[in-house]
Amino acid sequence: MIKNISMNEFPILDEKEGIPLFFPYIPDEALANVTDTLSGRWIGQGPKVDKFEELIKKKFLGACEPLAVGSGTDALHLSYILAGIKNGDKVMVPAFTCTATNIPLLYIGAELIFIDIDPDTMNVSVQDIRSKISPEIKAIVTVDYGGVCCDYEEIKKIADDFSIPIIQDAAHSIGSKYNHKWVGSFNDFTIFSFQAIKTLTTGDGGLLSIQASEKIELAKRLRWFGIDRLKKQGGIWENDISDVGYKYQMTDIAASIGIAGINNIDKIIEHRKSLFEEYKINLINFDGIKLINSNDVSTDDFCPWLITIIVEKNRIGLMKKLREYGIESAQVHYRNDRYSIFGNRRSDLPNMDIIEDKYLVLPIHNRIDKSIVNKICNIIKSGW
Repeated sequence: MIKNISMNEFPILDEKEGIPLFFPYIPDEALANVTDTLSGRWIGQGPKVDKFEELIKKKFLGACEPLAVGSGTDALHLSYILAGIKNGDKVMVPAFTCTATNIPLLYIGAELIFIDIDPDTMNVSVQDIRSKISPEIKAIVTVDYGGVCCDYEEIKKIADDFSIPIIQDAAHSIGSKYNHKWVGSFNDFTIFSFQAIKTLTTGDGGLLSIQASEKIELAKRLRWFGIDRLKKQGGIWENDISDVGYKYQMTDIAASIGIAGINNIDKIIEHRKSLFEEYKINLINFDGIKLINSNDVSTDDFCPWLITIIVEKNRIGLMKKLREYGIESAQVHYRNDRYSIFGNRRSDLPNMDIIEDKYLVLPIHNRIDKSIVNKICNIIKSGW
């Protein structure tokens, strides 16, 4: 059940039915967009995908080139291929991230060098990158945890010293900025995720932003079996494929939802910022709880996707307490080296070791408002 409020705000959940950790935001106009698409010729990759790419480029990417794909994972795989990563290559990756960041590298056969977290942001530790960098490293992969950008100025210095690319997993950080530049506009490769519960959703989908414009045509071929679709559709394509491609394209159905989302993106960003500020006001000085990214990060440059707290004692007890009031909480992501597909658990991630039993993610989405955030915080402050 949804409780309708002011037309200038989002419809808010009825708290009696519980407060979920995530809730997808689908603008009303998405229904008309999808209906229009379903009544036309193109439901797979077609003109709506082109339009969605144009809108993302105009809003966020500047001179970088967009490639809309079926998922953020697709975008990651393509970015690794375009960066020239090959079997046996060593790649620096976050230890703490969704497994989607690192699994495509397993398909390639790369050797993963896991980087510890910065305990203040849960992003990659620049200090650990410096300690582990070597001439054998072929790329640095980053994740902007919760929406806060990594320290790209320092990371770029390291990457430039070794002439290697930075691949930015911005699955969390669309709508954020670094040095006043939109995410997606400044690294060699940046990927976005438009999965169901992301800040901007297409139901499922992703996008790769490419700084080197000469790579975009190859990227388009790799997205579609290695085939040059424009030549094929123009009737001049010769029946040969020289690049091993994939079926990684976005569909016009998904793009129709995304077009509605990008038309509302400023409103979405501002709402999420306001919720983060309310959590910050409530929790910043509460003993035993640390709100990640509350000290040095301004929401002028940061669109939050996750609200993460560090619970110094009895995280499980707090989760149970919140559940008693119908409030979902979870860890969402885990250190990747806990999974057998990545080999043995690493012993060189001390910050991750300290924090892995303490972090907890709280609700932030467009179906809650400041009053619900206050309720969640008051329950936390009542003890557990």
